[in-house]
Amino acid sequence: MAFYAYLLRCSDDSYYAGHTDDIDQRMAQHQTGALGGYTARRRPVELVWTDTFQTRDDAFAVERKLKGWSRAKKEALIAGDWDQIVRLARGRTGRND
Repeated sequence: MAFYAYLLRCSDDSYYAGHTDDIDQRMAQHQTGALGGYTARRRPVELVWTDTFQTRDDAFAVERKLKGWSRAKKEALIAGDWDQIVRLARGRTGRND
């Protein structure tokens, strides 16, 4: 079974990070507001990034990491700009994380 970490862009231009084992079902839930919470008040949402993991724990760990990232770092991830992610990580913490 595959697990996914994902980023959504909400209608207010904010980002939401989550994880799931069924990305299609989860997107439908976000789009209809069935989950309540943050995205229900910011629909429609757009899936802007996802990655696949072998375990739920791995996907959840990435979700938690993304929630701590700056907007600039999330946008670099969406763009696939790994050099910028590294620069932003160094600028924020003084080390490469």
